[in-house]
Amino acid sequence: MKQVYVLNLSCPDRPGIVHAVSGFLLERGGNIEEAAQYNDHGTGLFFMRVQFACAQVTHKDLQLQLKLFAEPHQMKWSLHAASQLMRTVIMVSKEGHCLNDLLFRWKIGLFPIDIRAIVSNHREFYQLAASYNVPFHHIPVTAATKPQAEGRQFEVIQAEGAELVVLARYMQVLSDDMCRKLSGKAINIHHSFLPSFKGAKPYYQAHERGVKLIGATAHYVTADLDEGPIIEQDVIRIDHSDSPDDMVRYGKDIEKTVLARGLRYHLEDRVLVHGNKTVVFR
Repeated sequence: MKQVYVLNLSCPDRPGIVHAVSGFLLERGGNIEEAAQYNDHGTGLFFMRVQFACAQVTHKDLQLQLKLFAEPHQMKWSLHAASQLMRTVIMVSKEGHCLNDLLFRWKIGLFPIDIRAIVSNHREFYQLAASYNVPFHHIPVTAATKPQAEGRQFEVIQAEGAELVVLARYMQVLSDDMCRKLSGKAINIHHSFLPSFKGAKPYYQAHERGVKLIGATAHYVTADLDEGPIIEQDVIRIDHSDSPDDMVRYGKDIEKTVLARGLRYHLEDRVLVHGNKTVVFR
């Protein structure tokens, strides 16, 4: 039975890599359906994403053979079956616009995702979760109980076998330990066009500065607050007549769009982390 896979790889750049990868897949009956590449001349690294169909070799055998193929090329690589839905846990606080948008897109089949649970430090959205038949976990967080709360959150993530955690306006700063546990598999939407206006109330910071553009940023979570590798961003124009409340209202629309785009790129294996940056094959 034919299976569609996505292969992502990065390695030191040198002539013949595309030929070698294409030949490897051809020898195993692979038919390339989509391919993209990028040469970073600043670091001398080569990045590639290949979507291909294959019926002759199993997923397990492909992984074993890729391991041998990649070693002499010093390749970092990942291989995923395109049909496999990514198990995901969503975390949220009191702002539900991003959560509602993601649930709706999932319900109508726009995302290759399997939403396993919703975790929140407030009770506001338990009915919304129930309407989509998604388990809802209310885990309050205070300064005194944060270690225990994060322990319970991580238990839910592990119990659901989650490969991805989406912070859909979850307004608690994750501890360094939690960030390390979720490294590379947690996406946050920040209501600001980073690196400007980090931290709390960025729209109010932007209003005080008199900016003419506001935006949103989807990025991977790291221990450095709001400084993880950026996946997607967008902006909208405002003017002097817009109040902070106006900016918050406009911002909610762009936050939903940016998070949805960034999440799709991740779900389709279009994002390769490159130090504190990303290569995104749109």
